[in-house]
Amino acid sequence: MLRTCHVLYSQAGPSAGGWQPLSFDGGAFHLKGTGELTRALLVLRLCAWPPLVTHGLALQAWSQRLLGSRLSGALLRASIYGQFVAGETTEEVKGCVQQLQTLGLRPLLAVPTEEEPDSAVKTGEAWYEGNLSAMLRCVDLSRGLLETPGPTGNVLMQLKITALASTRLCKELTSWLRRPWDSLELSPERLAESMDSGRDLQVSCLSAEQNRHLQASLSRLHQVVQRARAQHVRLLVDAEYTSLNPALSLLVAALAVRWNSPREGGPWVWNTYQAYLKDTYERLRQDAEAADRAGLAFGVKLVRGAYLDKEREVARLQGTEDPTQPDYEATNQSYSHCLELMLTHVSHRGPTCHLMVASHNEESVRQATKRIWELGIPLDGPVCFGQLLGMCDHVSLALGQAGYAVYKSIPYGSLEEVIPYLIRRAQENRSVLQGARREQELLSQELRWRLLGRGLRASH
Repeated sequence: MLRTCHVLYSQAGPSAGGWQPLSFDGGAFHLKGTGELTRALLVLRLCAWPPLVTHGLALQAWSQRLLGSRLSGALLRASIYGQFVAGETTEEVKGCVQQLQTLGLRPLLAVPTEEEPDSAVKTGEAWYEGNLSAMLRCVDLSRGLLETPGPTGNVLMQLKITALASTRLCKELTSWLRRPWDSLELSPERLAESMDSGRDLQVSCLSAEQNRHLQASLSRLHQVVQRARAQHVRLLVDAEYTSLNPALSLLVAALAVRWNSPREGGPWVWNTYQAYLKDTYERLRQDAEAADRAGLAFGVKLVRGAYLDKEREVARLQGTEDPTQPDYEATNQSYSHCLELMLTHVSHRGPTCHLMVASHNEESVRQATKRIWELGIPLDGPVCFGQLLGMCDHVSLALGQAGYAVYKSIPYGSLEEVIPYLIRRAQENRSVLQGARREQELLSQELRWRLLGRGLRASH
């Protein structure tokens, strides 16, 4: 059980004194029980072991054959599932969210449903319609879970477009978007008008079947945003592979034309920008300026990126230029520049420009908190922070207790739904998992202190 929390920090706002950097030394771990810390340490160490991540699905199948489904499932629930997943039932998810609220953290629900690129297993409109139902339920759950949801629009949810539109369609659209002389009919305004009116949209670069799927996909996306707007839930659209992202950004832009206008009080639809790609800063700058010119609200989730190995392998096999930054330091610089750009936009545009600093990197978080103070941005204003559930708690807890808006990305669902999803996320986030050594050291330190009888830290 989580212990009753109290304020660890009294973070000064822009009007009081100078900026005081937060300390990410694990001091907030005293808010958690020994069992939770022990599980976190064991699971993070397991996830940092490359063979487990690489062969996760095979190991899961082997475990079921050897131990049986019931015992294998119990072990998963007590370890990886319990660490990274909110639960399966509404009651379990609500319990997890209430614990987060006790710690000063907020939920960012994620439906663990998506289509893998070039998958031949999940096809047909019925599969996407089922995902639509799951997304609509997630919107309702996101709003309904919070007994005191706070200011209107502070409820956020993740949205993966490839759960509602096929990767094959997105790849086809991307190929045409990269030929600007042929892509004029693929304007966000044209897609938004079709989405809003329900009239058939015919795009010459697509086959009749692809046009029907595009129309159905636009309808699904429109229904999700319509429900989210009615429930005051903001949608953060995930970025994916570079072979898909231009199409995903087109669809986000179409949704933004319809739903991020000033009369709607947006932004209700945010896009995700991956700092590990070479062109991200320029795309972010152009998109921010375009939204400003069009008078649209602008929402951004800024991440480092999770598909590094796959992107480099695809570029090598196709003989094309590697789209990623050359090394980790270059990615850090890119993230820092994008962060500065967006914080400046937020300070100029106020409530019409929102940013999630989605990072497990302590220096990026420190940079953000310092600039928030220097620019006079309210702590609980249009800038928030995001980390994965079960990871980076030493940063999340310190931010939350200091008064910042902090969200934990929370998948939920059955073991059968979530474990494959978690394994794919682990494979995409190998560097994050293997880089969690500092968190493991802080967890070990806290547990040693408790075993030696000094479990209660002095308040900072």
